[in-house]
Amino acid sequence: MESYEILRDLAIILLFAKCFGILARKFKAPQVVGQIIAGLLVGPCVFGWISQTDFITQMAEVGVIILMFSVGLESDLKELIKTGPVAFLIACAGVFVPLVLGALLYMGFYGMAPWGSENFYKAVFIGTIMTATSVSITVASLQELGKIKSKVGTTIVSAAIIDDVIGIIVLTFVIGFKSPDSNPMMVIIKTVAFFAVAIVGGFLFYKIFLTLDNRYPHTRRVPIIGVAFCFALSYIAERYFGIADITGAYVAGVILCSLSDNEYIKRKVDVSSYMFFGPVFFASIGLKTSFNSMNGKLFAFCICFVIVALLAKIIGCGLIGRLCKYNMADSLKIGVGMMTRGEVALIVAQKGLAAGLLTADYFTAVILLILVSSIATPIILKLLYSRDEKNGIVHT
Repeated sequence: MESYEILRDLAIILLFAKCFGILARKFKAPQVVGQIIAGLLVGPCVFGWISQTDFITQMAEVGVIILMFSVGLESDLKELIKTGPVAFLIACAGVFVPLVLGALLYMGFYGMAPWGSENFYKAVFIGTIMTATSVSITVASLQELGKIKSKVGTTIVSAAIIDDVIGIIVLTFVIGFKSPDSNPMMVIIKTVAFFAVAIVGGFLFYKIFLTLDNRYPHTRRVPIIGVAFCFALSYIAERYFGIADITGAYVAGVILCSLSDNEYIKRKVDVSSYMFFGPVFFASIGLKTSFNSMNGKLFAFCICFVIVALLAKIIGCGLIGRLCKYNMADSLKIGVGMMTRGEVALIVAQKGLAAGLLTADYFTAVILLILVSSIATPIILKLLYSRDEKNGIVHT
């Protein structure tokens, strides 16, 4: 691919993403739904004008990192600490229920498998894929609805971050069954070490940024250094601790969320996210979609895979939310907010492919799950909040 063709691809993505984002808003749906559909149309699945390239993949990765950094900046640290224990319980249920139901689904299609057999590992891995939660689309929807700072919004974001950490540990354990080189205990140690370093280092960096913010208020150097800090912590999380880079980005935002100038930083960061990186990220989900290897049995499995994966999050997370004193409406929002899958599910699937726990055919099921959950979640959340507003319910 010629380097200048990247410019053509970006022009098509940005134009279609914006047009379909506006169209989605006309139909009372979140703009991110239109941007995902735009990627589906211009990608291999429909018109085939653009294929997923390394450049687009990298730009999409930057997009989700900036989005999660923005979410961290918008967080209320006191509310985050307050919802922490509940979020942890919701995340545990959001991993356990999909893991079990996913394994049972695979065995239902391909036969019961004895412990330690090849099919048993594959069944468990299908469940592992279902455990992944991608909060970025839910976050964009909550931001658009103005609910990201609400108690429910904070709980969803906190639970999704914890869910990813638990999911990484589960993934390592499952791969450890197949690979003697994998050390699950080391992953747990690295995870604990990352958050320990983040807490101690975060306090020090907060003091540095506080000094900068007081000395140079409302100057662009503070947001620029903030974005650099976000990328650095994302890199450190992934490279040295094996934690998802989006977790590092979110933590970076949380560290800076108490600055008096955090709204100014977020406003500057949102410009690049809204104009460029965000549309590329959401459109890239549609670009990954292809149905070339589909057959009857795989199609049936894909449909069941999507249904089970969505219901597992709603049942697991929503039930724990209800047990933790949330009302029925808010518990349902938590379950729906946790059912989105995205880049984390793809990363898990790719690791399974490399470990021999998954064949390429099953990527269609993962892509379909990402596509359906990415489109359905914003729409359902909007309907749930609209119903509350119609009934005069005020959210805190």
